[in-house]
Amino acid sequence: MKLLILIGLVLLIIAVHQLMRVVELSRQFKNTKEWNVSESDNTFNGKLMLVFGILFLGFFFWQINRWSDNSLPGAASVHGLKVDQLWDYNMYLVSIIFVLVNGVLFYFAYKYSGKNDTKATFLAHDNRLEMAWTVAPAIVLAGIIIFGLKYWNEITERSTDSNKITVELYAKQFDWTARYAGNDKILGSTDYRQINGQNIVGIDTLDATSFDDIIVRNEFHIPVNKEIEFKMRSRDVIHSAFMPHFRAQMNCVPGMVTEFRFTPNKTTAEMRKDPYVIQLMKGINDIRAKNNKEPVEFDYILLCNKICGASHYNMQMTIIVESEKDYNAWIAKQKVVKTLASK
Repeated sequence: MKLLILIGLVLLIIAVHQLMRVVELSRQFKNTKEWNVSESDNTFNGKLMLVFGILFLGFFFWQINRWSDNSLPGAASVHGLKVDQLWDYNMYLVSIIFVLVNGVLFYFAYKYSGKNDTKATFLAHDNRLEMAWTVAPAIVLAGIIIFGLKYWNEITERSTDSNKITVELYAKQFDWTARYAGNDKILGSTDYRQINGQNIVGIDTLDATSFDDIIVRNEFHIPVNKEIEFKMRSRDVIHSAFMPHFRAQMNCVPGMVTEFRFTPNKTTAEMRKDPYVIQLMKGINDIRAKNNKEPVEFDYILLCNKICGASHYNMQMTIIVESEKDYNAWIAKQKVVKTLASK
């Protein structure tokens, strides 16, 4: 099949080349020079530009319709709803301007195609036009920036919720480890010199506040409708903790702790029942079936959004969002650091 496509492309290129040769040869039978453009040439090209513009904009709308059902489902965090609002606002704004500007461009190419008895008007400067296309974009961009900064500051400011859950995300090539603050609600201090086979995140074994910390791998759990404070570290290179369904991302930088917080508002079970998610997963599983792979269920996921090395794609960790009751039952089964160290 690929060979046939390649042969078809080669034949198409040859056909286009031969067609251009025919055009060149046909010009030799005319009295005018090849580089002299006639009024009929301009009119013909203007019509072609108009047809191309219609097809171009039609293709734009077709792509929106074709791929709109392959985007992420609705935000699963409180702040993510605002992020989606900003995204929608930007997309509507950019799309409207794109269609208007290109529509006018292609129409003008048709309407004002060159004619022998007309002469273009030269306009050196117009203060009103300059003001319009400078002030209008500035106002629109200022609104977008103010809106974005306002909510970014709300998301990244220090939490005042005494009932928040603190989770550390520890990145290294090429996996994630999650650490929970224990009953004291304080994450123990760390010391990179103490990293070894068991102490994978470098917990300071002399710090008593770390004894009730909980370390988990492969997946971590968080309760719905409760603020989660994330503290992020990296062992080696810059990674980026990316949780797309929660519209959350923060770099993990060696030698420092970065923070991010959000409140999840949909459990994993609720998202699996969402009609859009069901449709999305059906499309994914149809593709997997064609490749003889087992079907999968929807899961929230933690990814690395930096190209951090050869196995960058392996940096994934499942996130389970559940009721507070189920979360408490799960966390109660996990072993604390002191218990693990005594083994």
